[in-house]
Amino acid sequence: MGELISKKPDYGNWVSVKLIYIPGAITLVFLGVSVVLPALLIGALLFFLPFVYFAYARHRFSRKGGDIQARIQGLLLDYLNWDGEGKVLDIGCGNAPLTIKIARKYPDAEVTGVDYWGKTWEYSKSVCERNAEIAGVAKRVTFQKASASALSFEDEAFDVAVSNLVFHEVSDVRDKKDVIKEALRVVRKGGIFVFQDLFSWKRVYGGVDDLLETIRGWGIERVDFVDTSDSEFIPKALKLPFMVGTMGILHGRK
Repeated sequence: MGELISKKPDYGNWVSVKLIYIPGAITLVFLGVSVVLPALLIGALLFFLPFVYFAYARHRFSRKGGDIQARIQGLLLDYLNWDGEGKVLDIGCGNAPLTIKIARKYPDAEVTGVDYWGKTWEYSKSVCERNAEIAGVAKRVTFQKASASALSFEDEAFDVAVSNLVFHEVSDVRDKKDVIKEALRVVRKGGIFVFQDLFSWKRVYGGVDDLLETIRGWGIERVDFVDTSDSEFIPKALKLPFMVGTMGILHGRK
């Protein structure tokens, strides 16, 4: 246990190294061939630009680059108004940074983190469990593999449900509103929810007003929207729609 405590948790990064290595490798290939065919320099430039962008984004999300990733998670916690008594579900927990922060903030809570942990991401259940051990919350935190589109829990099983920048990534559901509905299914009547995602991205969710009206139509007692994409600590370069430029929080009571 002493060895675990002495080590730092691994919370991963929202920008996969594949998004850097792949365009970087293709750029090098184009550069090499351009010695014979100079016109391919254009192709090299086209792949170099995403290489630079995603390398920059990964750096800024990391601790050394300003820890933007953790600060965005903090925005969600700011809207988690709860007495700390009961069960919490973190949907799409990744390597469990938010799961662990909630467990540490609310010492009487039981927290469950679920994730699909596919090969696309640098996350795993074993790393989650190790991180929980390091943070000293392993006895109150459990992890399960599940898709956000089909949670393996009974209706109203939790007092609180949270999720951070996950719903738009769920590939086995075409209409991402269905993912929100599934998340709300497992919250008890009177329980609370805080979801942060790219809710202002019209291509994914449509208009925010229509989204709120749809959610209210499910019999939800209260739901509000907060635009968090304009937070001052987020660099302008990261405010593209597919990054965090359309980010917002849905929070309320079921």
